[in-house]
Amino acid sequence: MALLIFLLSWYFINKMLLEKLLNLGRRIIPGPIFTFFQPAYHLLLNLLAVFWYQFPAKKLKVIGVTGTNGKSTVVFLISRILEEAGYSVAAISSIQFKIKDKIWANNLKMTMPGRFKLQKFLRQAVQSGCQYVVLEVTSEGIKQHRHQFIGFDSAVLTNLTPEHLESHGGFENYKKAKAKLFQSVKPQGKIIVNLDDKSADYFMQFPAKEKIGYTVNSKPEFKLNLLGQFNISNALAAISVAQAEGISLDKIKLALEKIESIPGRMEIVIKEPFTVIVDYAHTPDALEKVYQTIRETFTGRIIGVLGATGGGRDRWKRPVFGKIAEQYLDKIIITNEDPYDEDPQLIIDEIAAGLKQKQPERILDRRQAIQRALKLAQKSDVVIITGKGCEPWMCVKNGKKIPWDDRQVVKEEFSKL
Repeated sequence: MALLIFLLSWYFINKMLLEKLLNLGRRIIPGPIFTFFQPAYHLLLNLLAVFWYQFPAKKLKVIGVTGTNGKSTVVFLISRILEEAGYSVAAISSIQFKIKDKIWANNLKMTMPGRFKLQKFLRQAVQSGCQYVVLEVTSEGIKQHRHQFIGFDSAVLTNLTPEHLESHGGFENYKKAKAKLFQSVKPQGKIIVNLDDKSADYFMQFPAKEKIGYTVNSKPEFKLNLLGQFNISNALAAISVAQAEGISLDKIKLALEKIESIPGRMEIVIKEPFTVIVDYAHTPDALEKVYQTIRETFTGRIIGVLGATGGGRDRWKRPVFGKIAEQYLDKIIITNEDPYDEDPQLIIDEIAAGLKQKQPERILDRRQAIQRALKLAQKSDVVIITGKGCEPWMCVKNGKKIPWDDRQVVKEEFSKL
């Protein structure tokens, strides 16, 4: 115990120094050696955080939601249903933090907070009298052992499509990272899996007291105000979790029918004289589903503003974005998104390389790109702006973050028309 107290004290006192040493290590230590020891570093930090905040998850029922797309929406829906049933709920997603009635934006540009932030949040949830906590669990967070020592009562898989392939070294490794959440479910816990996903059987194999599958081929009778079949799947995930927790269908139905929209997820920002929608879609699968939904729902032209996250990650999907945009959009505007340290013009050009017939407009300034789309739109048209949703920052070189919100920019530029 004395050693643990010493390590914790040393960490907090020397946190900045430790981070500098870690960055120095990345530069001078051979890559394979640094990569070998890095997991142990992350695991140790998580263990210290758990001890420091006294294992708060033990006093909560913890529901973890993972997958490639739909995680934030499912977290949002589960939270609302639990609250409708009379429970006190805490939740973390890429959209927001929530402890009972207190809600604040997730400004971290990180879906799953770091070890000490996460454990502190769980401690605050306990102190506030929460009974449930619903967590969006990412493969990157799992890679850094942020899920360890929590002990999940339920694990949910929304879907699995290629993402973070360069970081994980391929799709199979990405899938295995996601699987570690299911391996962290308590023996008396529950597994909830989307049976419409190709990886369903893989995730259903992990031990749990109860295993539940859901499919859009079932026929639940709920009024859902959210656009898209993918949101039917998201709602079914939340319904399955709620039923597993013993919540009546009447309560579930009442909760879902009260939800008008999800922040930054197929969110209609302008309704007349044309429609403007903002969505987070940042994977090929999500982007195509968004475009399909708009094509099936609206009759006018579709004007799309899109980009791709930079920073050397998942470059493979940039031309794929271009190909999908060409298939569904009547007018294509490619712009900057989150370039990090990459050349944003290069990213734009790599997206444009996926188009073979249509000529996109390339507008580096994202505000100008949105402004251009709004000027092009006519009555009954739809402007769909993807990639950032309700994210509060745009990340550029040298670690700089510029305050940003696609929804606010849309409103500002629309008011100038």
